[in-house]
Amino acid sequence: MTPEAADKLAAFFATFADGAKALLLLDYDGTLAPFRVDRFTARPWAGVREQLGGIQRQGRTRMVVVTGRPAKEIAPMLALDTPLEVWGLHGAERLYPDGRRELEQAPDATQEKLDALRQHLKRDSLGGLFEDKANGVVMHWRGRSPRAAKLIEQRTRALFEPLAQMEGLALLEFESGLELRVGRNKGGAAKALLAEMDTASPAAYLGDDLTDEMAFEAMKGRGLSVLMRRQPRETAADIWLRPPTELNGFLEQWVEAGSRE
Repeated sequence: MTPEAADKLAAFFATFADGAKALLLLDYDGTLAPFRVDRFTARPWAGVREQLGGIQRQGRTRMVVVTGRPAKEIAPMLALDTPLEVWGLHGAERLYPDGRRELEQAPDATQEKLDALRQHLKRDSLGGLFEDKANGVVMHWRGRSPRAAKLIEQRTRALFEPLAQMEGLALLEFESGLELRVGRNKGGAAKALLAEMDTASPAAYLGDDLTDEMAFEAMKGRGLSVLMRRQPRETAADIWLRPPTELNGFLEQWVEAGSRE
């Protein structure tokens, strides 16, 4: 951790006072857990589940996972005593701890185009890994050779980019993949969650991917944004930390700050 990052963390955690409710927004893959080609094997880094459980038991932090996954996948992965609120599909889906679910819908004409694209990709996945989501379609090329990945990306862009011009559809780029989708992104999710909190509430967002950059932007002037990844890159985040050691250190500091009277 750089001295500048340490100073920013100290200043941030100094704002925890007088029992104020805090907001902790967390991406999952690459942030709380290492990436896996088979996403169902991506379990949290060692120590993370215990730290999150400690924060949860204090009852002073509203913790929310904001992920590109369908929201229902997170609870089995984290295996916490009490489920967290999850904003899935990059923010287009909201799953409350009590099981209530909200999902943004596409216009009818847009939905028809998405359905046709789904059927096409089920027949021909372009050499990549096709993922069918409730609000869009995704093509992954993680784990493919550089040559194969480039070809899959080219073929995917040729299909997705013209459709992204339709009303309600947007192209979302992430590391080793493209998504054609409908609905709120992670930046919109962060803004909506911040609007539900007192303006004095300490708030932080932890993420690693290009899709998290929109949330980092949304946090400006309102809370701390943390790029959580092994290697640095250009980012709008306030600080860069490496998982899992510095991730666990951050969560330990959160527990300590949350225990102050």
